[in-house]
Parts: sequence; structure tokens; C-alpha cells
Amino acid sequence: MRVVGRYALYAEIAAGGMATVHFGRLLGPVGFSRTVAIKRLHPQFAKDPEFVSMFLDEARLAARIRHPNVVPTLDVVATNGELFLVMDYVQGESLSRLVRGMRDRKTRIPPRIVASIMAGALHGLHAAHEARNERGEPLGIVHRDISPQNVLVGTDGVARVLDFGVAKAAGRIQTTREGQLKGKLAYMAPEQLSGSVTRQTDVYAAAIVLWEALTAKRLFAGDNEAAILGKVLTSVVQPPSKYMIDPSQTVDTATLNGYELIDAVTLRGLDRDPAKRFATAREMAIALERCIGLASPSDVGEWVELAASDVLHRRAEKIAEIESTSSVSVIAHSRDLTSEMNDQRPNRGGDMGKEMPTLDAPARSNPKGPDNSSSQLSSISLSRSGAMPPVDAMRTRLGIVVGVLAVVVAMLAVFAGVLMLKSGGREAAADRAAAARAPTPPPVLPLAAAPDPADAVDASAAPPPLAASVAATPAQRTIVRPRTTPPPAVAAAKAKNCDPPYTLDAAGRKHYKVECL
Repeated sequence: MRVVGRYALYAEIAAGGMATVHFGRLLGPVGFSRTVAIKRLHPQFAKDPEFVSMFLDEARLAARIRHPNVVPTLDVVATNGELFLVMDYVQGESLSRLVRGMRDRKTRIPPRIVASIMAGALHGLHAAHEARNERGEPLGIVHRDISPQNVLVGTDGVARVLDFGVAKAAGRIQTTREGQLKGKLAYMAPEQLSGSVTRQTDVYAAAIVLWEALTAKRLFAGDNEAAILGKVLTSVVQPPSKYMIDPSQTVDTATLNGYELIDAVTLRGLDRDPAKRFATAREMAIALERCIGLASPSDVGEWVELAASDVLHRRAEKIAEIESTSSVSVIAHSRDLTSEMNDQRPNRGGDMGKEMPTLDAPARSNPKGPDNSSSQLSSISLSRSGAMPPVDAMRTRLGIVVGVLAVVVAMLAVFAGVLMLKSGGREAAADRAAAARAPTPPPVLPLAAAPDPADAVDASAAPPPLAASVAATPAQRTIVRPRTTPPPAVAAAKAKNCDPPYTLDAAGRKHYKVECL
């Protein structure tokens, strides 16, 4: 076992010219795990920028295709100069091995099984052709490498398209070099040889796969590439029913009619003129479904289990072994992650001097198997070197919180004091303003004694005494303020009577006149 990121890499499932496919296990937290298929780019290609771009393009494009008839891409891992593409694991077999098995047994796949498999593959192709990017713009994906090797038939009876490594699409990072062909020569459309690819290019390749699945033979076979190329361009394609009907057996009319319909669908897909083929892969799938009907997914799954029983049995045993041997590693890895989560979780119990109990209370065990899984898992475990102990960390956080609260309280106190000062100043100013607006009471003057009759003057000419203008009772609130400048008549009377301003009594004493004071 080799650990790559959060995945454990195991034995090979299949190998190709550019990459190998391995069993894999997802090592998740709290004991979660899952079996996956991991595609590993050959190390020599991982150093080639063109192959790396192609590999990353495959992951990016496949992630945009969401359809049950396409193998989903889950993740991409880059580590130590290598690239890994993580895909969903499908228990099944490739159509190429299924057809080869039928050829070795000198028999053929039932036509309804073939129709069901190819209809599913065509629907997956149509989903790829219709895929869009994040902005809703068409990606214009063309697979360019449809072949029996890239059609996977699961024991669940569902056919899936995979391997978009050489797909053509808008906005690809990797670009094809001039004069370089992408795909398998025996499954290329004539226009693809000249560099022109459209949806009809994939339809043509799917029709070749359909012809070979029906007949258990190779359509364009040759000893070398030149011979294959000549057949692709010039050979006359025979209808598949020619190889499907055994001359020694009697075939009923309904079956013959169904074979004729299948011939029509296959030959239309194999037309060398793209304009005469089906416009879309979905259109070809619908036409195929209406020929003789499709087998149910359960029938297809049972047939796959019978046709590839030995291979599927060995893989099932391998997966069971992987799951059992990796359980210890998964538990150890999940405990590491759980412990890290407990260390980072805050203590809510109120006792800062005690460590919170962890989820995995029993003592940890990390046995080392023959593959030294413990040392490999340590490469992906979360590092604790230099980390602060949980209790000290919590005390530090508490001190920070208390300090922040103290600063906030001080700021609130200062703010309250400023508000009180401003409020007191406003009240004092209001009192002063009210006092300024209140009327000022006049000074109370003492009443003068009645003058002596001898000193009396003409009452009609003398002004009334000042005290007489002041109300004597509290009920009378009207106040007559004294005038600083006397009226002209009063001034004239004063000047006349105040010369002299006093009178003399019998004893010769002076008595000053009140109005002249």
C-alpha cells in the first residue's frame, strides 16, 4: 500500500500507454472509507508538460459532465512529481474484454444486451457533447477516442463512458500538435484523419463499437497501421446481420426485421459523409432503442456477471482483502484526525485546568503491518510539532478575552463620564437662560411721610409720588417701572416748585421737598 494524499493506493486494475488504473481507498476522518479507482500517470509522462496538461484537462472536463452513463471524476492529487486522477470505482468489465471473451467462446452477445449497452453509452456521449462551463457556455467536448476499451459495463447493468484524456474541447490547456492524431486508428472517422472533429466523429466511432459488439469481430483489422488506414478509407462495410445469423439455424420473421433495423442504424452511423450520419448521439440511441427493444439493467448485470465471472470474482476478493487490511490504517488515521479535532475544540466545561475528554478514549494502537502502513500514514497525518498544549492554549485565549473585556468596560466608563459632563453643562446653561428670561422685580422704596400742610404745593401740578405706582396688595401684579427720563410736563413742574427745593418752618428749619430729592 502507498498513501497518496488522503488515499491509499493498491494493486493495478488495468494498464495503458499513458497511465495505469489502481484500486484505492479513501482514508477519511472518524473511520470513514470508500473504495475508489485511481488513475496514475506514468512517471516519465508526469515530467512532460503536454501530458500533464492533457491529464488535468481530462479531470476538468470529466468533472463538468454529470450523467449516470459517464464515470464521475472525484479528485486530482499531485504529489512528489506525480499526478493521480481519482474516479468512482465501478464493479464491472470493459466492453472490449467482454467482446473478446465472446470471441474466444465462438459466440456473440445477445442483440438486446448490445442495444442496451450501446444506448447507454450514446446517452453518456450526448451528455458530454452538451456539457457547459461554469458560465453556462458550451464546452464543445468531442471524445475522439470512443472504443470498446473506454466503455465500462457494470454489474448493475449500466454502461458508462470513461477516459476523456484526448477529448477536444473549447478552452483546453493542452493543444494538439500539428499533424498529430489523437485516438485509435481503427475507430477514427475519415474526417478525423484530416484533423476535423465534430459530434458526428464520436457517432461514427460508436457505430464501429456497435458493429463489433454485435458480430464479435473487428471491423477494420490489419497487420499494420497502413493496412488499417486503407480499410478505414476505402473498404465496404457489410451489415452486421451478415455475421449475426447462423445459416444452419432458422430465424423467424420478427427477428429478421429487427436485424434489418439494427443494420440500418449501424450503417447510417458508419456513413463516411458526416452529414448523412445521426445529428446527435442521442438521436442514434433513440433509433437503436426502437429496433428490437432494450434488455433491462438487471438482465445486463446478470449477463456481465456470467460473462466475466472469473475476473469479477478475483476483483471482489482483492477488494475484500484491501478493505480488511486497510481497516487498521483507516482507524489509526481517523484517530489521528479525531485527536486533532479534539485538541482544537474549545473547553466548554468551565474548568480550564482539565483537558476535554477525547472521542477515542481507549489507548491508541497503530500496529505496523508487512507494508509498514503506520510509517506511510504518518506522512499524511496532521503535524502537532510546536503546537501549544490544550490547557495552556485555553488559558491564553481566556486571558485575551478578559483583557478585551476590560478595555471595553473602561471605554464605556469614559464614554459615560463624557455624557454626564455634557449633560451637567447643558443643565447649567438652561438655568442661566431661564434666569435671564425671568422679570426683574423693582426696588421697594419706603413711603414718605405726609408733608406738612404748610409745605403743600398744588396737587394738580405735582406728580404722583413714586410709591403710589407700586401695588400695595399681592393680588395686583401689574408693576409700573420708573422712567429714567420724566415727561416734559413733570420736568417743568419740578423746575418751578424746586426753586428753592425746601421750605422753612416757624423755627427756621429747612424741610426738603420730596419731589426735589
